[in-house]
Amino acid sequence: MRAMMVRENSLDMSVMQLEDVNLPPPGEKEVRVRIRAASTQFPDILMIQKKYQYQPPLPYIPGTEFAGDVVALGEGVTQWKIGDAVVAGMLSGGGFAEEVNAHEGALRRKPSPLSYGQACSFRSAYLTAQVSLIRRGELQPGETLLVHGAAGGVGLAAVEVGKMLGATVIGTGSTDAKLAVVRKYGADHVINYGADFKRGFREKVKELTGGNGADVIYDPVGGDVFDESIRCINWGGRLLIIGFTSGRIPSAPVNMPLIKGFSIVGVRAGEYGRKDPQKGRENIAMVDQWAEEGKINPYVCAEVPLERAHEALAMIQDRTVVGRVVVVM
Repeated sequence: MRAMMVRENSLDMSVMQLEDVNLPPPGEKEVRVRIRAASTQFPDILMIQKKYQYQPPLPYIPGTEFAGDVVALGEGVTQWKIGDAVVAGMLSGGGFAEEVNAHEGALRRKPSPLSYGQACSFRSAYLTAQVSLIRRGELQPGETLLVHGAAGGVGLAAVEVGKMLGATVIGTGSTDAKLAVVRKYGADHVINYGADFKRGFREKVKELTGGNGADVIYDPVGGDVFDESIRCINWGGRLLIIGFTSGRIPSAPVNMPLIKGFSIVGVRAGEYGRKDPQKGRENIAMVDQWAEEGKINPYVCAEVPLERAHEALAMIQDRTVVGRVVVVM
């Protein structure tokens, strides 16, 4: 089979090379999946650059989420049959390939309303939004939710989930074109912080909230965006730390949460499920139910063939992606 292989760490995504790889037969309790689409994410870039908290041993095949069809069964498999459409998230990677062997317990049924491209790219984004807004942020109907990086995969998911929970949603982004999609996904207000940042987007947030500020802030960006956020959060607000796509991990002057009475809350959706397996299963089941019932609509802006997977990651680096870009086989 063909696969994109990483044999050395590098800042340059072209370090991934297309190779012919021999895949052994599926082992006990394993199934072989013919991959149709694989999601691309910021952690894929960080792993290649050796900057992520989890680092797969070299060499490895990137791609932590994928969707496809079961084509072979190992001994003892009881949960799946040949032809089943499945999705999987595997921290160890393997998605940027034509086929992969996966333990039967790592797979879930592909939601029927979703295409393969949508199915491979929805779970981590919507699980992050679910854990952030329901479990950690405790977002309430009628509250104001400020979503940074709202045009990204985890951002659009937060916009959709926030509206589902009855919040007033403000989405921020860097271009009007991206924010047009954010509006389409339900945001009540949008702020182009490429245009508004110099005067401080906090002023616009305060204007939109009658001077109070946002009750919950969803921040996958960090850096200067975080610095502004602590100045436009409401009393008793929750500032959710999702990640640092800006490249700078900020520091908070602790007098600010003291004076303004807000909380800074770290969110790692996967770790949440590992620490509390029962709630973790409930979280995944809730997200899957949203997808099966057609309550969410993952946005895929582009599909890139396997041999050009490095271009898909470069799109993320260049911040041209709206929603997700996926690799297709």
